[in-house]
Amino acid sequence: MGTEYPNRPTFPSRPAATPFGVPQSTTPFQSSRPVVGSDASAFRPAPPTSSPAMSSSGPMVGPGISTFRPMPPGMPNDAGRPPPTATPPYGPTVSVPFPRFPSPQFPSTAQVPPPRTSMPGQPVVAAPVRPVSGPFSTPPGAHYPQIQPPTVPMGSPPQGANTMQPSPHVHQGPMQSQFSAARATTQPSSPLAGSAYPAARPGFQSGFPGYISQQPSGFAQAPPRQSVPFPSQPGGYVPPVPAASSPYLSQQGGFAPPPPLTSQRPGSMPPTSAMQGLVEDFSSFSIGSVPGSFDSGLDSKVLPRPIDVDLERNVLSEMYPMNCSSRFLRLTTSGIPNSQSLASRWHLSLGAVVCPLAEAPDGEEVPVVNFAPTGIIRCRRCRTYVNPYVTFTDSGRKWRCNICALLNEVPGEYFAHLDASGRRVDLDQRPELTKGSVEFIAPAEYMVRPPMPPLYFFLIDVSLTAVRSGMLEVLAQTIKNSLDSLPGFPRTQIGFITYDSTVHFYNMKSSLTQPQMMVMSDLEDVFVPLPDDLLVNLSESRTVVDAFLDSLPSMFQDNVNVESAFGPALKTAFMVMNQLGGKLLIFQSSLPSLGVGRLKLRGDDLRVYGTDKEHTLRVPEDPFYKQMAADFTKYQIAVNVYAFSDKYTDIATIGTLAKYTGGQVYYYPSFQASIHKDRLRHELTRDLTREIAWESVMRIRCGKGVRFTTYHGNFMLRSTDLIALPAVDCDKAYAMQLSLEETLLTSQTVFFQIALLYTSSSGERRIRVHTAAAPVVSDLGEMYRLSDTGAIISLFTRLAIEKTLTSKLEEARNSIQLRIVKALREYRNLHAVQHRVAGRMIYPESLKYLPLYGLALCKTTALRGGYADAQLDERCAAGYTMMALPVKRLLKLLYPKLIRIDEYLLKKPSSPEESKDILKGVPLTSESLDPQGLYLYDDGFRFVIWFGRMLSPNMIQSLLGENFAADFSKVRFIDCCIIITP
Repeated sequence: MGTEYPNRPTFPSRPAATPFGVPQSTTPFQSSRPVVGSDASAFRPAPPTSSPAMSSSGPMVGPGISTFRPMPPGMPNDAGRPPPTATPPYGPTVSVPFPRFPSPQFPSTAQVPPPRTSMPGQPVVAAPVRPVSGPFSTPPGAHYPQIQPPTVPMGSPPQGANTMQPSPHVHQGPMQSQFSAARATTQPSSPLAGSAYPAARPGFQSGFPGYISQQPSGFAQAPPRQSVPFPSQPGGYVPPVPAASSPYLSQQGGFAPPPPLTSQRPGSMPPTSAMQGLVEDFSSFSIGSVPGSFDSGLDSKVLPRPIDVDLERNVLSEMYPMNCSSRFLRLTTSGIPNSQSLASRWHLSLGAVVCPLAEAPDGEEVPVVNFAPTGIIRCRRCRTYVNPYVTFTDSGRKWRCNICALLNEVPGEYFAHLDASGRRVDLDQRPELTKGSVEFIAPAEYMVRPPMPPLYFFLIDVSLTAVRSGMLEVLAQTIKNSLDSLPGFPRTQIGFITYDSTVHFYNMKSSLTQPQMMVMSDLEDVFVPLPDDLLVNLSESRTVVDAFLDSLPSMFQDNVNVESAFGPALKTAFMVMNQLGGKLLIFQSSLPSLGVGRLKLRGDDLRVYGTDKEHTLRVPEDPFYKQMAADFTKYQIAVNVYAFSDKYTDIATIGTLAKYTGGQVYYYPSFQASIHKDRLRHELTRDLTREIAWESVMRIRCGKGVRFTTYHGNFMLRSTDLIALPAVDCDKAYAMQLSLEETLLTSQTVFFQIALLYTSSSGERRIRVHTAAAPVVSDLGEMYRLSDTGAIISLFTRLAIEKTLTSKLEEARNSIQLRIVKALREYRNLHAVQHRVAGRMIYPESLKYLPLYGLALCKTTALRGGYADAQLDERCAAGYTMMALPVKRLLKLLYPKLIRIDEYLLKKPSSPEESKDILKGVPLTSESLDPQGLYLYDDGFRFVIWFGRMLSPNMIQSLLGENFAADFSKVRFIDCCIIITP
């Protein structure tokens, strides 16, 4: 008679005999719970009454729910009640003429319920059961009196929701369970249209976290268990599966009168931690995006996933058409709260993400304006640049600043009359007054020295590890191939230093035919032998540079030196570059072991992990490198670190050189040229050839009443709001948090202006200005509607990574989840009473991907797991990389693209539209992987090829060649340019 559940093997067995048999020997509930029997005080079924139709939304959980439901007699509101034993939760029945049922309990705030069984002393969360109106049918040959649970007046149901009507006797099928068991995620629903039976919509949570078990209605429903919708990380949720097709309750051979309704007032439970309480608030929620909607169910396949979706939002494009593009500035919400009390209810951080040099699509280049005769027009008080939101008055002789509202005089050379509407007559010829993004040519007063030339200096490790891995050879070839594409020709400067246990300088004066090598073995008192000849003009010394790069691999091919004098080499590179500034590219293959800045192994002590000292492994060990980074920034030197090693190299310490100079960390663990050379070539080539803004500073101005308080990213903060950036490119973004300075904002609009002062590779001093406006709102729902998931996740990423430097990884993950849970609960509370959605978790359309990205962020290399989940160097390198990523690249890293490509290879598309349809992305789930398919996984940094176990051997052979049984990580596609990397 037992029922087998392949997805839930731990269900207790069903008692034999009749539905109302002799009590078993084991008591199903502890003494503090209502017990079915002679001493039980639970409600008994009542005869049908003529009570009005009621709309039930199930138990309402969490603060902010105003509906009260009576508590059954004998059910104390005690958070410390012991849980039921492991016997069947709805326990033995007694020989009485009608069934009795225990009262449901509400989730306790004392502790997060575990996903399997309850521990002694922990309150039990009874599953909310859909109330079934009308009397129940009795077994054949017996008719017992039935009762209906007391109804609670709840007001009018939401529009479009069906109400429950008393139904005639419902005979349940023989295949249904002897026990009525509802799960914690079961949702009440309305009767099917035209049906006399109430439609059951049980929601099942899978036994495996994150997966939904599909169960046909003919199968028996399992007895209730403690289940939480946060199986992997606190703060997640698991939606219910689609409703069963049968109109009967999905139980086998039993009869299920609804339990008495109870209510829990907010605050009646003992106070616990915020995270536990929020988790329990969400323990019985399902998902819905429309407040008040009662869907029949939700298939996991229709959960919102960002597949082939562009999350770049321009929600204010109609209200403020002259705003800069969201590629340059993205606010976490475009609705600025009008009060601090409203801002305190916004749990997702007020802030912005700025990418000042983001690549513009073709045809949308930023216009360049030259105010040579008059000078750049700026506000006298706040120094705001003239922009589309300034207003002209006094017949065009004055203009009012949109940031500080000061009236400024219009210079005579810039004067223009106003038309009848108050617009300048030359408005169409003034891009700075019509475009949100513009570049001004800076006059001489914006320069403290002549514009620097583009300068690239290479600091290369030539120890045994670098030579054996093949890094040196790939590096020399890539640099040589990129020389013609370096920006700034013919002004570009270049130089080289190599090092192992000594430091090697190279004289590349144009009058030489071969470079001259000089070796410095004194690591304590370093100096520069030929300061004027170590940096040369590339166009003048091109032949010498080519000769050096050709001979570099063979020069050290027999080197067996394993030492690394990285610190002394770094100091000499600074001494060479400090006169001009530029970009320093470091290629490090081993742990620094000699001279100043030598480091030691410190990641092998497993006892530190999981303790309060765990974060010390992720912070710099030696202050030498942070001091060097400050010196580099002062002299306009940006540092990019390329790390190659199969051993610990302390990326946490070395990476500070890139963090505080506006640079980037590239990490190649266990580098082998035969496998990783294409990745190194691609990343180094882009680093050398992309356009760069040199010796830059950036400041963000905002309107009265708001200000930016904290800044996050790879840079050095020179003053309270001035960001020093020795080099900026299109792949760098910076996040910042916003706060309200005034208790109540009186303005209707808040303006933001980003100004980046930099030197172009051509030698021009320029100011790139981005201006945007955002409305001030008084409604929290409007803040949610105008929110931006990409900006929120980008800001959360930087905050979480910075938290790992002072706290445990678990605390950093919990901080993300706590904010997301708080935000979704706050949004739900906006609609719970109005729309009677007590058992539903709803979300705004703008944040439908937020839980997914939040979970993905917690699973990244920088934040996931503990010691065994990622190497320390790999974790730190991922953190440095993610701190600098623009929003689009970060979102792609968090939720990569998965494409099935075997169909594309078999059927060549005849048009771009057909190609787009064939190469459409699929969800990142195991169900999406066909054993007969070939899939491409792209996260923006690497390609992963997944071969189905039943893929045609002919296709594998045509792609990989005859030797397709070899190691896939070392083979190359024949017909494609994609290289498989591990």
